[in-house]
Amino acid sequence: MVEFITMAPTAGDGEFVGAVHNSTTKKVNSWTGTDENSDRPPTHEYIKAVAQAAEKGGFSTILLPTGAGCLDSLAVAANLIAYTSKLKFLFAVRPGFIAPTTFAKQFATVDYWSGGRALVNIVTGGSPIELAGEGDFLEHDARYRRTREYIQILKKLFTEDRFDYQGEFFNLKEASLFPKPLKTPQIYFGGASEIGKEVAAEESDVYMMWGETIENTKQRIEEMKQLSAKRKRVLSYSVSFQVVLGETEEAAWENAERLLSKAPSSVLQKKGEMTAKEDSVGAKRLHQLMESGLENNFKIGPNLWAGLTQVISGNSIALVGTSDQVAERIVEYVKLGFDKILLRGFPHLEIIEQVGQTVIPKVREKLAQSQLV
Repeated sequence: MVEFITMAPTAGDGEFVGAVHNSTTKKVNSWTGTDENSDRPPTHEYIKAVAQAAEKGGFSTILLPTGAGCLDSLAVAANLIAYTSKLKFLFAVRPGFIAPTTFAKQFATVDYWSGGRALVNIVTGGSPIELAGEGDFLEHDARYRRTREYIQILKKLFTEDRFDYQGEFFNLKEASLFPKPLKTPQIYFGGASEIGKEVAAEESDVYMMWGETIENTKQRIEEMKQLSAKRKRVLSYSVSFQVVLGETEEAAWENAERLLSKAPSSVLQKKGEMTAKEDSVGAKRLHQLMESGLENNFKIGPNLWAGLTQVISGNSIALVGTSDQVAERIVEYVKLGFDKILLRGFPHLEIIEQVGQTVIPKVREKLAQSQLV
């Protein structure tokens, strides 16, 4: 069964990507595409509306991101429990900012109160500048070694009564957890570097990828299947896309161009400078895809657009087209082996409402016809 995931825009939201609302700072977060004065701030009412729309629209899970520009994921989930009944909460957590025992306690409490609706997303990196601002100065590979230990400890906390752990970054004596999660949660994790792929193959349950071209994505998922098979493990796979819809394909492309119509050239230039300083292999891959599509208005495949990568560092490749076209493209990725599809857009609420009403039913219909549901 294919699951659909979306994301809570806890950094803010709006109709335009890269728009600057404060002319004195001209600062846009390259991981969110918004500034601190977004058209739609992440108020309680707005994020609640997004979560309820996701649940109503057929999404099984909502990702609660982490980062300096986002609201706290655990605090958000603890609040949303009361306003949803089935929706699962995928908590993003950075191992450098919260001890595994502390996170496990907070996570398990939310899981307990929500009736087992909590999942874990380990986020190793991000912008080195942002990481340094929160006190994390480890170099790239060391961060992934720490992530390996973090996941190992979480698994033990979730399943064992008491244990000792001695590693490079964490040392525990007689560690335990109360309450235990109602069932052992899956660990979602993504990493495009060599060490990131190794850690994923060894420790994760769901390997997350940002959407790329069908050729690139096929190569990566096949590589991960081989790496996990060598370790006698079978992973689940998630792929993430932005979505831009239109009644016609021409209208969809017009909507895509409109998203960037208020992004000043200074923001586009700043994004390029930041990418050069980042050590995220995944972000650099997307930037290269964007540059490869420069002469074709950033079109990198059928209904596939890298235009948003001019502003956004992370999940930025968009599916652009009618609901039928977007559904057809999603089915192509499902056939590669993805059983989880993360979809988001700008403005987030309207996009996931449209996706729930017009795209998800068509994907399920097409998969049923090909017996891939």
